[in-house]
Amino acid sequence: MNISVFGIGYVGVVASACLCEEGHSVIAVDVNLEKVHAIAGGKSPIVEPHVAELLARHSGTGQLRATSDVGDAIRHSEASLICVGTPSAADGSLNLVHVEAVCAAIAEVLTTKKTVHQIILRSTMLPGSTRFLAEKYFSAAAVEVFFYPEFLRESTAVMDFQEPALTVVGSKTGERAETPAWLDGRAVDWTTWEEAELLKYACNAFHATKVAFANEIGRIGKSAGVDSRRVMALLCQDHVLNISPYYLRPSNPFGGSCLPKDVRALSLYAKAAGLDIPVISHLLASNESHLQMLVREIERSGKTDVALLGLSFKQGTDDLRESPMVSVAQELLERGFEVSIFDSHLDVAKLLGANQMAMEKVLPSLAELMRPSLRQTISESGVVIFAHRYEQLDELSRILTSDNVVIDMVGDERLRTLASRYVGLCW
Repeated sequence: MNISVFGIGYVGVVASACLCEEGHSVIAVDVNLEKVHAIAGGKSPIVEPHVAELLARHSGTGQLRATSDVGDAIRHSEASLICVGTPSAADGSLNLVHVEAVCAAIAEVLTTKKTVHQIILRSTMLPGSTRFLAEKYFSAAAVEVFFYPEFLRESTAVMDFQEPALTVVGSKTGERAETPAWLDGRAVDWTTWEEAELLKYACNAFHATKVAFANEIGRIGKSAGVDSRRVMALLCQDHVLNISPYYLRPSNPFGGSCLPKDVRALSLYAKAAGLDIPVISHLLASNESHLQMLVREIERSGKTDVALLGLSFKQGTDDLRESPMVSVAQELLERGFEVSIFDSHLDVAKLLGANQMAMEKVLPSLAELMRPSLRQTISESGVVIFAHRYEQLDELSRILTSDNVVIDMVGDERLRTLASRYVGLCW
């Protein structure tokens, strides 16, 4: 395929070299003539293992050339990768000035081109950016627009390009398209533009969180005379809970007898030692913000009756200690809502020990709020909160009415078909 790559920066140079290696013909484009001359001469303008060798190998064959002429690049290519930088504005916000400039220049040339041209945006951009650019510059029928996030690490970029851990491409509707040639037969996860855009930020934020978290554990370990490298190495051996998809699904706030208590204790331990651990010490505040998001959704519904399906902190248990749903019930009662609760695993009469004491302290009216069945819990026009997943779909379909508002906290897509008014907590 003939591909033009806009932006002879880190991503663009690596992409140009690797696409040539895959057999494509590449035109590298940039306004910086020094970079253009470097590529044209088979030289790499960046320091990255293997890139210089790949550029030297393909520059003398006619397979790779460079130019500052946008018209020349578009007329002689079928697809364009946009890899220009998206630097921070003065206030730290996203700056699309370079991307817009390239899109405007390409769009002007495309008005005279009769064949279908593919635009592949690789510049890191916030959700909604691709849609904005597509509508502003590429609304013509002969243009296909994709967002293809890059996950290249400096010093291993060629390997990451050739053997990606993740290949995601966003299209306008999220529907799977015929695999473009520039993907070189890779297995692709197709999604919407916005989901692909947010994925890039989610990955980088997760990496930053992991580094900050490990360093905070390191500071605590150092203060306690513990080798935190050993601690984190052992933590990473657990691929069931720690290094896994577990706990990484947007849903309920965390709760129970362990997580809140232990985060609180560790934060206070660090504070007593004079340590600043902002990531760990703000976990409880973040959890509370998530809970308040649910309360706001309930208030936005305009309803006064609330059916809470699932009260324990986790499905399949009757443990109410620091359950976020107990806090929700308590707050709703204080705000004047009528609350009914159903939890098939919970028998108030059988609560014992710390579980019973916690309930008597936080929600002493629990017995009065509990209902023995779904039908007796759900009113004809109130809010129904699914804090647990329920399999009684036939029963729910007979109970739920068009006046009910369903708030899904567990990601049960089946509820969309049962509710006229469906709200996903995080989706």
